[in-house]
Amino acid sequence: MIVRIVEIFHSIQGEGQFAGTPSVFVRTTGCNLRCWFCDSKYTSWHPEGYHKTWKTVFERVKQFDCQHVVVTGGEPMLQPDVVPLTLALAEVGKFVTVETAATVFRPVHSDLMSVSPKLTNSTPQLGQWSERHNRLRDNPEVVRRLIGEYSYQLKFVIDRREDVDEVQNYLARFANATSDHVWLMPQAINADQLMRKTEWLKLEADRLGYHVSPRLQIEQFGNVRGK
Repeated sequence: MIVRIVEIFHSIQGEGQFAGTPSVFVRTTGCNLRCWFCDSKYTSWHPEGYHKTWKTVFERVKQFDCQHVVVTGGEPMLQPDVVPLTLALAEVGKFVTVETAATVFRPVHSDLMSVSPKLTNSTPQLGQWSERHNRLRDNPEVVRRLIGEYSYQLKFVIDRREDVDEVQNYLARFANATSDHVWLMPQAINADQLMRKTEWLKLEADRLGYHVSPRLQIEQFGNVRGK
């Protein structure tokens, strides 16, 4: 009956299909990966947070006058009680997006499964975490199940031009993953980096029939928590 939470806040969805949509974010803490570019290290490298019952979290979310709820992390799928939380949110008419790296499956309710597989560009160069991260980051069976059972988007963090080739090779394993569900997102921690990478990434995305995801939270607020 317990969910470990680091923050619940109202903002706008910054990425993907619903970018710009007012949303309540339920950010769980704890992650089985350690991406070097993680923008919420307080949920992974240095996990903070507190334990609440999922019903307490549910009641807090209901206090916001907002239809869209984003369950994110960390890795929310690590926590069993994310399942009853998402089901309860659906029962009161919330549109639920679950953001996951697709390493773990749970039968959550999700109106949009935002799947963010981690490419080799995510691997940290830090001893034991390098090996563990690389071993856990790619779980094709979980990806197949998520994109087969849910309305989905596939969102890839792109740091260098060669990462786009890796996305193509990655997607070749999934016959049911179509290009119109694919979003390429520039790795950046400030607006200048974001602008420079987006320029060439748009050209690559247009060539391949993919979308480019904005990162409105970086553009508007910078790389800060609670936004």
